[in-house]
Amino acid sequence: MATKAKTGVQDRILKAALAIAGEEGWASAGLSAVAARAKVPVSELRRHFRDTDAIADAWFRVGLDAMLAPPPRGFSRRPAAARLEILMRRWFDALAPHRRVTAEMLSAKLWIFHPHHYVPMVFNLSRLIQWLRDLAGLDAGGLRKQIEETGLTALFLATLAVWCRDDTENQERTRAFLKRRLAQADGLMARLFAGKQ
Repeated sequence: MATKAKTGVQDRILKAALAIAGEEGWASAGLSAVAARAKVPVSELRRHFRDTDAIADAWFRVGLDAMLAPPPRGFSRRPAAARLEILMRRWFDALAPHRRVTAEMLSAKLWIFHPHHYVPMVFNLSRLIQWLRDLAGLDAGGLRKQIEETGLTALFLATLAVWCRDDTENQERTRAFLKRRLAQADGLMARLFAGKQ
């Protein structure tokens, strides 16, 4: 019961922060303003989130949770590129309702005077890529694993850059970019590991 109540308060705080950021920009989502919008004392907000960066991290977890949802029927029988496309689209689709705010959150994390955010971002990205490989059933080891990790990291970041500026309906530009790049990567991997198990 206590855990459910805690999650409820966290959700209210996150929704309040997203609402303020949607109206006025992420820079305006100060902790006092978020607490007031969520109707919780600042001291209560502090028990759940150490700062606005932690609120941003909670929002990015929404994308990861979407990736972790049960796969569609026949998922495991699809080609690897199709499985990766489904999983990555889930992440982007989950955060799409607040795409502009998400881009602003990333900019805040990358601000030159916030170096303490850089290292956690690297680890969070690495964990995301590990989940992506695992969920897509990419279980190779050795050199192939290293190439997949590096390639997927580069692909995710390149797709993220397109998505942050994508104002097309249903993120069509992002979807086309992702599909094209996955096909290119699939062809490259097939050439690199032709005849190898």
